[in-house]
Amino acid sequence: MEAVKEILINFISDEVRKFGFKKAIIGLSGGVDSSVGAYLAVEALGVENVVGVMMPYKTSNPTSLEDARLVAKNLGIKTVLIDISPIVDTYLNLEKDEDKIRRGNFTARIRMAVLYDISYKEKGLIIGTGNKTELLLGYTTLYGDSACAINPLGDLYKTQVWRLAKSLGVPKRIIEKPPSADLWIGQTDEDELGVNYILADKILYSLFELDLTPEELILRGYEADIVYKIVDTIRRTQFKRVEPIIAKVSTVTIGKELSFPRDWGV
Repeated sequence: MEAVKEILINFISDEVRKFGFKKAIIGLSGGVDSSVGAYLAVEALGVENVVGVMMPYKTSNPTSLEDARLVAKNLGIKTVLIDISPIVDTYLNLEKDEDKIRRGNFTARIRMAVLYDISYKEKGLIIGTGNKTELLLGYTTLYGDSACAINPLGDLYKTQVWRLAKSLGVPKRIIEKPPSADLWIGQTDEDELGVNYILADKILYSLFELDLTPEELILRGYEADIVYKIVDTIRRTQFKRVEPIIAKVSTVTIGKELSFPRDWGV
């Protein structure tokens, strides 16, 4: 974990500062991922250069805001509190669809809209907090929680984020509580995914880091239904992990023949 911390701290410091920025903006949800992101950002940029934004909705679990405030207090960072209920409800009251996933996606995108506005005001870059498990399983909202300037956690599985959280000193109650995007009452990540993170990470790690086939995993004792469900989920959500595809009608197309490094011109 010490090696991982050093890599991620240097990553945040380098990627924020190379474009002339000093500050990091991070949405503090009270969950372990955003907490780890905040702890790393403080190490990388200093407490005076990290802004934690708390964006509760009226159905959010009150303990989420309490835990977000605990992280901010422990770190000593500047915070901004925006109740997004009026913003979300103005639109949702016009659309009476009770589909909770649709409502949750809209809520996530409003949160990111608020974050980007604050990033402009504060002249800072948004730090993403999506982990590798979520990204591979597509458990993310496009242009919602998936949007960011840089993401230090995207190559860490959820179980690795938990280990890193312990190493960083994130409060125990945040590490041990059931992971939740907190988009509706009683929502938990593992209920939605239909598999717990520990098992999901074992399967994902075996597929991608050990390069095992689904059939090899099944021979090793994993339930076939769960293995194929995870593989199918990865395939169905591939569109979330790529840039929008541009239709090619010229000889030089952005993203194909016309491709520049991210820091080109800096």
